[in-house]
Amino acid sequence: MSKLPWHHQRGAAILTAMIIVTLVATLTSAMVWQQWRALQIEAAERARAQSAWILSGALDWARLILREDARTGGADHLGEPWAVPLAEARLSTFLAADRDNTDGAPDAFLAGSIADAQSRWNLRNLIDAEGKIVEAEVRTLGRLCDLVQTDPAVAERVATALQSALRASRSAASDDAAPLMPEDSSQLGWLGIDADALRRLAPYILVLPQATPVNLNTAPREVIAAATQGLDLASAERLVQARQRNPFRALSDAQALLSASVALDPARVSTSSNYFEVRGSLRLGDRVLEERSLVQRRGIEVVAVYRQRLSTTDTGAR
Repeated sequence: MSKLPWHHQRGAAILTAMIIVTLVATLTSAMVWQQWRALQIEAAERARAQSAWILSGALDWARLILREDARTGGADHLGEPWAVPLAEARLSTFLAADRDNTDGAPDAFLAGSIADAQSRWNLRNLIDAEGKIVEAEVRTLGRLCDLVQTDPAVAERVATALQSALRASRSAASDDAAPLMPEDSSQLGWLGIDADALRRLAPYILVLPQATPVNLNTAPREVIAAATQGLDLASAERLVQARQRNPFRALSDAQALLSASVALDPARVSTSSNYFEVRGSLRLGDRVLEERSLVQRRGIEVVAVYRQRLSTTDTGAR
């Protein structure tokens, strides 16, 4: 068997060497990529855990404020500490003992706010404890629809859909035709509210776990007018203007500003609240992590009913 010429052997050796180098480079690149990916996953997981911890701290901050407010008692109004939002601030200003020495602190910005959930009309009022539709509350929702220039017939559709959703949530047997029970206003489309009606109603309605009155100290005039039989929008506006000077300590304070033909029903309106919405926002680079929570105040205890976390890309100029 004849041997290959020398120059052929040299070419084969060079080709083999090139193949080996290519394989080594490929394997090295794969290993570097795997290591980089593992580091990125670890960094993302660490950032997620840190963000969750910080937002949990924001919720604890809100619970502390509401707990202290409960200790003082009295009416709930927009002049209280819980109603003052936490403006966006660099997180390092909270964490650093020396505010001039923040090297190494996370470049993060935290903001938060507490809103009275009972400043909006509660759709849960439409259904009583026995699962029956409350016609008086359907008329209330119809008045609200009329005030925000939406078809009042929406009220009947929402009541029927909410009744089905509640019945299905309490039943062991599944009902595929029943809508899901919504937890917040972004899910109210499940009840058959069309997009335009939902856009108009969203600032004024929500769903809470149980029936609740409207807080006259925090509700907008449209909600106050809808929740009080015989009250027009102008009279509701007078109540809004009056509470800015002196918050209502009791229903009698508001009743004194109304005509004798309009009676405030304690089952529908009040001057205090037990449900609040807490929003926390954490900005890390171009990412914004927002958490929305519904909390209930039970005496001096404040418990979270649900928490919803959203992650978005911050495209706005800051």
